[in-house]
Amino acid sequence: MAEPTEVVYVDREVIACDGGTDPSLGHPRVFLNMNTEDGLVDCPYCSRRFVLKDGAKVGHGH
Repeated sequence: MAEPTEVVYVDREVIACDGGTDPSLGHPRVFLNMNTEDGLVDCPYCSRRFVLKDGAKVGHGH
């Protein structure tokens, strides 16, 4: 697995990524589902790693 280009700490399980503010990393907006077992997900386009913050509420409600 490649090293992440950036690590972003988040407080929710579903993340939207469009490559960030750097235009050279831009890509179509994708929604990523957090792996709640290890608390992270990597964007398949730009390799940004999203990490669930400690104490973040993880729920299955609507």
